[in-house]
Amino acid sequence: MTAHSEIHFDHGAGDGGDVRSGPTGSVPPPPGPGAAGGTDGELLLAALLDGMDAALCAFDADGVVTHWNREAERILGWTQEEAVGRRGLAGWAVRPADAADVQARLLGAMTASGRQVHEFALLRKDGGRVLVRTQSSGVRGADGRPTGVYCAFSEVHTQIDLERSIALSEALFKDASWGVVLVDADLRPAVVNVHAARALRVGRTAMLGRPLGELVEQGLEELESALQHVLAEGPPPAPAELWVTLRGEPGRGDRGSRGGGDARRCWRSGFLRLVSPMAEDTPVPLGVAWFFQDVTDAKRAEQDAARSRFRGNQLHRATRAAAECEDPMEAAAVHLDFALAGFADHALLDVASGDPPVRLVRVAEAPAPGTTATGVPVRYPEDHPAFQAYERCGPVRTSVGGPAAPEWARVRKWPEGTVHGLCVVLRSRGRSLGVLTFLRGPSRRAFDRSDAVYAEGVADRVAAAVDLARALS
Repeated sequence: MTAHSEIHFDHGAGDGGDVRSGPTGSVPPPPGPGAAGGTDGELLLAALLDGMDAALCAFDADGVVTHWNREAERILGWTQEEAVGRRGLAGWAVRPADAADVQARLLGAMTASGRQVHEFALLRKDGGRVLVRTQSSGVRGADGRPTGVYCAFSEVHTQIDLERSIALSEALFKDASWGVVLVDADLRPAVVNVHAARALRVGRTAMLGRPLGELVEQGLEELESALQHVLAEGPPPAPAELWVTLRGEPGRGDRGSRGGGDARRCWRSGFLRLVSPMAEDTPVPLGVAWFFQDVTDAKRAEQDAARSRFRGNQLHRATRAAAECEDPMEAAAVHLDFALAGFADHALLDVASGDPPVRLVRVAEAPAPGTTATGVPVRYPEDHPAFQAYERCGPVRTSVGGPAAPEWARVRKWPEGTVHGLCVVLRSRGRSLGVLTFLRGPSRRAFDRSDAVYAEGVADRVAAAVDLARALS
């Protein structure tokens, strides 16, 4: 390489420092038609300048254009052959009225420290004007004297779009009020914001690169399926609501019990497939941007409201249907049938008989077993939940899990497969008339307090029917 084309970069122009030229103190010669026969260094410089995404031009100390790359040609229309060698931009790339100001700003970077940023209008070859943002850095010789200026520029709207994208990314990972997780093609978190790390109960760096299965237990399959769909097909048309349980959270088994500490969370999630803006033809996905917001409280309130409306309607319908029954005990059975829908698998009606010790006699069941009541007392053990509810005059909830469930139901004289029970007392005119029992299988959640309140409402109506039947007998 000749001394004339030697270049030493103490600080790149993009870093805001000065660029020092070789011993001759001149800006490197422009790549162009003459560069084809130049040295390898000159060919490499020409390739680098023409391959840049930003437009670049350079001026020597006298303001003569020495460099003009292809991006500058694309933006303004002036070819390299037409631009290189001109003194300044006046009359061709800048209006004469603006030339002095533009020239002063650009060449002023030779003596200024750091990088200079300006905005001004340039002229295209077709006569149109384009607003550009420039970043200029001075070039200094080996002796430290200014020898020229490198100037990178781009259309303002392009630069603003880039800055907005960068600002958006920074805001999402700093100040966003929802979780943001960038997941790579292997479904492992690559970038996590503060909100997401807090929701997942881990540090921002602790979860990077870890399989999602180490963080999420219940709901993992739905989450991974959504991510894989986005990678393959693109984002879904609407946000998805995913119910998840994190690993290590208490109360995982009780899906709906407030008292048991339901650990499930509902995350309203949106997904975006990420592809490189530099890719051509069919881009390969870089991963998925997963945005989510915890809407658990709102969803539970919505579910509770829907459940309350349904139960209220059921009580109303049961009351209207029972009013058409001539036999009060038939009316009591109607209440059981209506109460069972969406609430329990079985309902048992036992009325009290005899003096203390009280015996409980089965008089009705739902679904109906197809046999008439025999009037024989049910042989409940002394510590049976039905007796406890009768003695306390309040609801009693009970549940079991694991291999002990079959024996647990058999001992309590409940149908096979029962794992959750709720017993409420029948009260009318200040007296306890019996016990109403609701039973659930393993596919349902345990009874909670709201269930007990609803069961007591049903028991009040059944108790009125049972009391009327006794009064008429």
